[in-house]
Amino acid sequence: MPDKIVIGVTDCSKFEIYRDWVLSYDERVEVIQLGYKLNNFDDIKKCDGIVLTGGEDVHPRYYNQPEYYPYCHEDDIDEQRDEFEFKVLAYTEENSIPVLGICRGMQVGNVFFGGNLIPDIATWGKFDHAKMPDKSDRYHEIIVNPSSWLSQIVNTDKGLVNSNHHQSTDRIAKDFVVSAITIDGVAEAMERLHPEGKSFLLFVQWHPERLKDKQSPFSKNLHNAFINAIVKQV
Repeated sequence: MPDKIVIGVTDCSKFEIYRDWVLSYDERVEVIQLGYKLNNFDDIKKCDGIVLTGGEDVHPRYYNQPEYYPYCHEDDIDEQRDEFEFKVLAYTEENSIPVLGICRGMQVGNVFFGGNLIPDIATWGKFDHAKMPDKSDRYHEIIVNPSSWLSQIVNTDKGLVNSNHHQSTDRIAKDFVVSAITIDGVAEAMERLHPEGKSFLLFVQWHPERLKDKQSPFSKNLHNAFINAIVKQV
């Protein structure tokens, strides 16, 4: 068993919440903050795993639909962050580094691997995904594909998760599959279609780092599965 596990967590406005969640449950874990503003991409070489955090809209030019730009939050786009995190994913794929993508992390992952996004969920006719009027997380049920890898992690076919979203995945990238979905059809998790012989890679739309129930399988089990995958590789 390794004495320490180093997790790279991408920089964002709520970095501390992600950091504290990554550090929870396992005292061996250490965190490195990664971001273009820190000019420290090379620190990824010290990392045993990566968490892609939530945050800004992905610029639609990266999925070849620039006409979607008016549906994005113009003050909430950061192309330098997009480029940095695409570079992170290229490195993790090349070096078989386990990755957990959360919220924007799922969206960045889908775009990186060739999928596209719904730029504004409400405009596309889906409700019950935006934050509450007091800006707190909304909660809704998701359905887990019982034949998915995610199902083996959470050990349930449905559950209550949080939502504070304006964008989501649309067409899923080739070689990936949706493993959890909402009643109104928004993808809540995606995983490799053929994971055999490849590194851990799981993307979720909800926020495990700030679920009210810290023992929920949609938080704790994800963390444990991610750390266990890293331990097997280091």
